Amino acid sequence: MKRISLILFLSLSIQFSFAGLLYDITDGKFKVKNLATPNSMADGEHYTLMVNNRAVVKYNYKTGATVDTIFSVTKLKNSPIKKIDGYEFSPNEAKLLVYTNVKQRYRRTFTADYYVYDVKRNEMTQLSENGAQEVPLFSPDSRYIAFARENNLYLKKLDFNSESAITKDGKIGSIINGTPDWVYEEEFTATRYFEWSPDSKMLAFVRFDESKVPEYSFPMFIDKSADKTDLTLYPSSLKFKYPKAGQNNSVVSVCVYDDYYKSLKTMKLADSDQEFYIPRIKWTSTIDQLAIFKLNRNQNRLDMFFANPKSTLSKLILKQEDKYYVDYENIDYMQFTSDNKYFIGVSEQDGYRHAYKYGINGTVVKQLTKGNWDLTNVYGYDEAKKVLYYQSAEVSPTQRDVYSVDDSGKKTRLTDGKGTHTANFNNTFTSFVDNASSIQMPNVYTLRNTAGSSVRVLENNADVVAKFKEANLPAKEFFSFTTSENVKLNGWLVKPANFDSNKKYPVLLVQYSGPDSQEALDRWKIDWEYYLATQDYVVVCVDGRGTGARGAEFRKCTYQQLNILETKDQVETAKYMGNQSYVDKNRIGIWGWSYGGTMALFCMTTGENVFKAGIAVAPVTDYRLYDSAYAERFMRRPQENFKGYDKSSALLRADKLQGKLLIVHGSADDNVHVQNTMLYVDKLVEADKQFEMQIYTDKNHSILGKQTRRHLYTRMSEFLFKNL
Repeated sequence: MKRISLILFLSLSIQFSFAGLLYDITDGKFKVKNLATPNSMADGEHYTLMVNNRAVVKYNYKTGATVDTIFSVTKLKNSPIKKIDGYEFSPNEAKLLVYTNVKQRYRRTFTADYYVYDVKRNEMTQLSENGAQEVPLFSPDSRYIAFARENNLYLKKLDFNSESAITKDGKIGSIINGTPDWVYEEEFTATRYFEWSPDSKMLAFVRFDESKVPEYSFPMFIDKSADKTDLTLYPSSLKFKYPKAGQNNSVVSVCVYDDYYKSLKTMKLADSDQEFYIPRIKWTSTIDQLAIFKLNRNQNRLDMFFANPKSTLSKLILKQEDKYYVDYENIDYMQFTSDNKYFIGVSEQDGYRHAYKYGINGTVVKQLTKGNWDLTNVYGYDEAKKVLYYQSAEVSPTQRDVYSVDDSGKKTRLTDGKGTHTANFNNTFTSFVDNASSIQMPNVYTLRNTAGSSVRVLENNADVVAKFKEANLPAKEFFSFTTSENVKLNGWLVKPANFDSNKKYPVLLVQYSGPDSQEALDRWKIDWEYYLATQDYVVVCVDGRGTGARGAEFRKCTYQQLNILETKDQVETAKYMGNQSYVDKNRIGIWGWSYGGTMALFCMTTGENVFKAGIAVAPVTDYRLYDSAYAERFMRRPQENFKGYDKSSALLRADKLQGKLLIVHGSADDNVHVQNTMLYVDKLVEADKQFEMQIYTDKNHSILGKQTRRHLYTRMSEFLFKNL
């Protein structure tokens, strides 16, 4: 009886522990209040914010004072909606697009009911009465709105309140006009693929033909439309086109619709290669030049063409080639000057990511940033002052600062060189909101002028500071070490609460490790490492080779051999920690999610027996199972790199598993399909390897939900307590 009582007491103690700090972390108690991004108005002196999903309010940048309520659901007569989920101004700021009833498709794309609000008249009308819309876009003259619906594009003429179809061939599973297919949305991170010409008379768009792309499907076990008490007898099936590595991609083309002539023309690119992506299109400052960015399938050559929408002919202006791959994100940093004489672009031609000023013919006029460090964001180019505003890792790869540099090369650091800073500039480049945080400091939002001086603090998250201080949690520490291959690696660690240097502690490695990622950053992020530290674990995070902000060679050295060098560096981290006097080298574990989950599997199958336990959440177990754009960017096609895919396959080394493994997956993961885990555990069974497994019904790659996250982190914690 006493033994049962003791067991019950211990059980209740563990449950209480989970319900305390761990749930505080998973529920977001230490999550900062994210200040809504100020939407700068044209004058640069004011900005707007959505308030309580019911109003759009205008504020003064310098004082923060409320100037006006531009839109309010409660002030509308016979309002057809009760709330809004977002809004967008027309270029002349006379109208607003507001939307509600959002229905998510994948990670980024959604449909919604959009309404056009006339600010002066306080009147609102539906954008369309023919069904929900996607990604509407005002024309530069504010008279038209183009939008997508069910794979077609439509034109709304506000002056006449008329709607007409631009395309009619859109078909689910076949033709998509102006919005991305699955792989473009996920891997090129765009939701809209149409753009207005500067004169508002033409609309350019990308047409996707996905008819030959293989289809993937998985069951959905819960009918969310049914009563919760009903039992779903037959699962439904979610089907979508998903090109895996080496399989058929969508065939893409660029079309231009001319509203005056009601014509639709396809642009002709200068070569006949059919295996390519169009990650972006942009108009220059003239109607005769539509910039089309063409990325070959291997993604090691990026061409910028200028296409003439009248003749449909194109001319190659800029070519970037790389022995590894070209980063498509560099396109988003590009800005054409209003006189159409220059454009600002980003290149890695000197081994680091830097900004250049080009002539409109594609020749380099001057290099704007230079040094053995990476530019990490471009906020914009002030043409009047000839000043570029950007973010970089110049101070340290673990930090970020905001800078300005003019055409003469004069550079100014606008932030303090501590922690991580991101910026949101107003339209006139006279001020910016500095979002600053560090491992010791939650996000502080400060309005600064373009000399870097503070104007006012908008939010300091003092309540989070107080909660964190009250919890009395241990602090993160940065460290670095050099591997046996003479590679210096950066990381952080959290030591147990009440740390005793004479004790021996177990260690858990936390990592993601994917290409151009970073986890060892000086920023505010509270995760379960703090909880584990209270349970007498040392938690360590190290960014190995392949991660970002250390130049092109460090970032791209994993090319065609994913998981190999990254695994070596995590094993080296484990060995380094095992040599510390306060670490029990026989109790080292590793965990990760997605790419990090793959790494956990790899690190436990090296044959070195370094890791006693590991947790892999939603891992890719063979890159032949993953999408074409991502897998081939870093591995090329399986047909070209068969041996590389074999070496990077966790499936083919499952029989070498050493240590205790917990593998976790959501059954409705549209990104890393649960197929990855099912095939892996089949290999483990074949090899007579025992493991633990957790499946989350109908959950996607993020495995979201308050109770689901509580369950997941409790499950993982219990696994570690038992096995590490």
